[in-house]
Amino acid sequence: MECINKYFNNLTEKQISQFEKLKSVYEQWNAKINVISRKDMDSFYERHVLHSLAIAKIVSFLADSEVLDVGTGGGFPGVPLAILFPQTKFTLVDSIGKKIKVVEEVCKELDIKNVTAINSRVEQIDKKFDFIVSRAVTQMPEFVKWVRGKIKKSSKHSLDNGILYLKGGDLTEELASFKNIQLYEISNFFSEEFFETKKVVYLKN
Repeated sequence: MECINKYFNNLTEKQISQFEKLKSVYEQWNAKINVISRKDMDSFYERHVLHSLAIAKIVSFLADSEVLDVGTGGGFPGVPLAILFPQTKFTLVDSIGKKIKVVEEVCKELDIKNVTAINSRVEQIDKKFDFIVSRAVTQMPEFVKWVRGKIKKSSKHSLDNGILYLKGGDLTEELASFKNIQLYEISNFFSEEFFETKKVVYLKN
């Protein structure tokens, strides 16, 4: 938890409590349905929670805005972002039903009210969102095809509507075909070694 408090010091008591309980709730569910590797569980707050919250260093989601988390797995980046932005509506989608079950149970146990979890392929979601977030589920060109037509045209944030994608490593080749790409180095926000090669890729709609 220290790494969350270090970078996000305006949390409410409820948010602090939710973040504090997050690891134990995931440990319980991870024992039944494996969504996080054991090794990663040791660095849970850094590698999963703080990594997810890097998106919050790029944009503060407004109340009543709508965010889609594609290929959420066990709920990342969607669940930590939903705790941080309790007035924002998050839709978390994954094609694997047991992963969505974990998301639903975690949200129930932590009283997270602003998450809708859907077991589906993203192509079948018939709705538009302000932002689409994800954590390295596929190569960017493929991802953009999946979510085409799912971003609202009119923007109300300081950042134009678009995709915010958590990726690591050298992305030169993968992103070569995109003109509207902006890369944010997570190491500019968080000093932990884990984030040295990690980025938030922003693609404007």
